[in-house]
Amino acid sequence: MQPSRLLGSTMGNTPSKSGGAEEPVKTTLFQREMSGTTYRIPALIYLRHSHTFLAFAEKRSSSADCDAKILVMRRGTLKDDGSVQWSSSQELSTACLKSHRTMNPCPVFEKNSKTLFLFFICVWGNTTERRQIITGKNRARLCCVSSGDDGQTWSQARDLTESAIGEAVHRWATFAVGPGHGVQLENGRLIVPAYAYHVPHRCCSFPVPFTVRPRALSLYSEDFGQTWRVGEMLRKTSCECEMAEIIDHEGRSHLYCNARNAGGPRCEALSENSGVCFDKPHVAPELVEPPRGCQGSVVGFPAPEFVPNDDAESKACGTSLLSPDSQTWLLFVHPSNKSSRRDMGAYLNRSPLHSSGWDRPMIIHRGPSGYSDVAYNGDKDQFSCLMECGKESEFEQIAFMSFNLNDVMQAGSRKDKKMR
Repeated sequence: MQPSRLLGSTMGNTPSKSGGAEEPVKTTLFQREMSGTTYRIPALIYLRHSHTFLAFAEKRSSSADCDAKILVMRRGTLKDDGSVQWSSSQELSTACLKSHRTMNPCPVFEKNSKTLFLFFICVWGNTTERRQIITGKNRARLCCVSSGDDGQTWSQARDLTESAIGEAVHRWATFAVGPGHGVQLENGRLIVPAYAYHVPHRCCSFPVPFTVRPRALSLYSEDFGQTWRVGEMLRKTSCECEMAEIIDHEGRSHLYCNARNAGGPRCEALSENSGVCFDKPHVAPELVEPPRGCQGSVVGFPAPEFVPNDDAESKACGTSLLSPDSQTWLLFVHPSNKSSRRDMGAYLNRSPLHSSGWDRPMIIHRGPSGYSDVAYNGDKDQFSCLMECGKESEFEQIAFMSFNLNDVMQAGSRKDKKMR
């Protein structure tokens, strides 16, 4: 675990406007084309040792899930002045299976061997998720490619369905990973977030209507990515998810899961055994969902010790800075409007081992907003976000932006003052 840090008025590169009053500056990485080609489902990872961002997305012939085709990637090099220089887009030609479409990019980095794993699912033809749920017949495969040179070249795809999931897949109508990023825990275990539509009862081989529900779970490796296993499902309806490690004040590890929950607030749960199972899932009232829900992203980072700023706003939010239960804080990114996918918010949690610890969000994009993925840069003490957004539709582009913790905290402080 990195030591706690002192939080100053800026944290390295500050492309956002001062004080968090304005939206962070966006760089468009993938944009909908006149032909109808649309880019969806962002995933982002920062490789600290090489100062490199890798941004992934699905390339589709339309915005529809069944029109997904192939994964694409752009490489961003972090410069000394804080700017990011992006390469052109490339298609990941090895990340595929014949006659399948590739979906849900989910990268995770293994620090010891410096191996990057990119997980995804391959779905047969244009079979929809809805058809799989109705028939109870899974048409998804669990796959990954790996890279030993920070994503410059990739291996051939490995189909891990049988070895990682085994017989359990026959009790699933369908499943997927992430989308978003995985995490390596302090004990070395690799974690890839996932979810499956469990079939509890069948009649004449078909699922009993309205009984199939999604449940989040982890996919994990204890041998640095050589073999993989699936953990137990959450005992509560939960869908697309991301996970983060929380280190408490005694140095113990807890794996946090934040999952999509249509029809209500987000679902949260903690694992005390590194993702094998999650205990007491519950909803987070502060983290609202639009009517049908939306994917969201979460990242853990070292809690700062104090704010050495002289301005009143930082002092106001600094009174509760020291977190008695955790060396880790969480940042969560998700649309903040409960009526529709709009107004992407960045939420801070300074006491992540307690429920209802989320501050009010800093809005990082006003307007249509969809899926996202957030990364933490420990060198610059900065967050970067890759998200679907636009003026009329969230399918217009996938954009990259960076902002710092001071921005998020000051935004929350101003809102707290207005409420008093």
